[in-house]
Amino acid sequence: MNKQSLIYTIVFTFAVCFVFVAILAVANDLTAEQVRQNQIVAQQRAVLNAMGISYQSDEEVLSLFEDVEQDEIDGTIVYITEKDGNRIYAMSFRGSGLWGPIVGILAMDSSLENIFGIEIISHEETPGLGGRITEDQWKEQFRDRPVPEGSIEVVRGGSTGDGQVAAITGATGTSNSMERILNNAMQRFRELLGGRDA
Repeated sequence: MNKQSLIYTIVFTFAVCFVFVAILAVANDLTAEQVRQNQIVAQQRAVLNAMGISYQSDEEVLSLFEDVEQDEIDGTIVYITEKDGNRIYAMSFRGSGLWGPIVGILAMDSSLENIFGIEIISHEETPGLGGRITEDQWKEQFRDRPVPEGSIEVVRGGSTGDGQVAAITGATGTSNSMERILNNAMQRFRELLGGRDA
């Protein structure tokens, strides 16, 4: 066959593509269970982080997570644990960020007037700007943060008071998105739990 012909080029391209697609399909099948297990551990790790439960390894995550109660309320999984005599609730949140969905975990105390912590599971925000929502320094603003009015406000510059957190410099869109997403998540908490101390 003439290697300069159009038919040779088409057949060669098809063969190469077929081989690589087959390799990717086999790799996907071989790693599917491990990927699924990693996603489960990432979710459990996020719940523990939001609840302020420390761990050292993935094995410890699996062990500690066994002590976290799960209750399905109106189609939403609510995670429940006791910490220092207080009941802590956590649930997933999802909302639109500047460039795509932001998914995470929000934990609150039983009064639903204090955020216990947050953890970001996934996002598509700009690295070094909006992507800083995954940094401990930013997330720690939410640790034991009172929200007496039932919502948070992202503020630019200066000190923050109850219900306020500092915006990420240079990431106004992401900061505003997080304000909206978390306020929606807190509203969902109130709808599910009604402020009851269960």
